[in-house]
Amino acid sequence: MPTHTEILLGRIAIAGLWTFQGLWCKVLNRVPRHARVVEATPLFDRKQARWFLVTLGCFEMFLAAWVLSAQFPREAAIVQTALLILMNTGGILWARHIIPDPIGMLFQNFAFVMLIWICA
Repeated sequence: MPTHTEILLGRIAIAGLWTFQGLWCKVLNRVPRHARVVEATPLFDRKQARWFLVTLGCFEMFLAAWVLSAQFPREAAIVQTALLILMNTGGILWARHIIPDPIGMLFQNFAFVMLIWICA
């Protein structure tokens, strides 16, 4: 069973990843591949894709704060897991050709989900 300090460190790591993905990659658009992935879906045109990406980035930053708050950790883990499943599924279905290593992405996100649940 992880100690309180180990859980806290895990939550900091999880929040850090959500902040990086949300703020740096999506809101600030520092990783253009994220926009190309969203644009590859049949759901959005270029302008809508940018709006969606900023909204998603803000939601990911909210997740970071939620994880750090330690409030309702199981519910937070469910939401994070569902979001990762949706994003990975959409990426594989519509933008596999844009993602540099789809299998690697799945393995990394599996490890991330395991950390999320260990810290829940």
